[in-house]
Amino acid sequence: MPTQTRSYKARGVVLRARSLGEADRIVTFFTLEHGKVDAVAKGIRRGKSRVGGRLEFANEVALTLHHGRSLDVISSVEILEEHWRALVEPQRFAVAAAACEMVDALSEPDLAMPDVYELLVAMLAAVARSDAPRGLVPRYSMRLLEALGVAPPLDACVRCGNALGGRAWLDAEAGGLIDDACRERWRDLLELDAAALRNMQALAAPRGQRERVSAHAAPAVADAVEMLVAHHLGRRPRSTAALAELR
Repeated sequence: MPTQTRSYKARGVVLRARSLGEADRIVTFFTLEHGKVDAVAKGIRRGKSRVGGRLEFANEVALTLHHGRSLDVISSVEILEEHWRALVEPQRFAVAAAACEMVDALSEPDLAMPDVYELLVAMLAAVARSDAPRGLVPRYSMRLLEALGVAPPLDACVRCGNALGGRAWLDAEAGGLIDDACRERWRDLLELDAAALRNMQALAAPRGQRERVSAHAAPAVADAVEMLVAHHLGRRPRSTAALAELR
């Protein structure tokens, strides 16, 4: 029976970190090759740590890790993309935190998802250079749900399957849009008119179609997307509350 290799390499984005003992931290990465991975950075909280400054939030790094008994251990780190300096601006930081929080909460450990990794890396790069980063969130959210396979149909009612007419209502409990026939009149649901429906479809359009559609979310559509994300997370993202305070 072949023995497991003690060390392996990975390319990943720093999602978050938490303290372990007096000198260590557990760092959560979203990696290209292995999906979400937790690993221990030994001695990182000591002043002489060589890797501490390389594991800042949202940095993309090249890692060498060793398999441990319960958690893998980081043995080397090299920075590939350093976004931290650009993200110290409050709105950029809040948007980057929201992007990472969604991936962290919606992805399973040790499950590689290259499309999600590519989307996250592109989002962080866009946030780092944007003067209006909040506007990037709805399109990123819709594309993330699509990449994860949980995006709702945007041309049909999620309850009856019939084609949507000129308007629809967001039923977050059902996980998508419903038509007038399936709407329960006593429920106060967010209504989307024909223009909002087209806008929401534009947000979810594949990358190659971006030139032909508007990727800017109307206010009602931004609210609808936020509700969908909250439905799949089972809660409102903490970073979204920070964004609301900055609005």
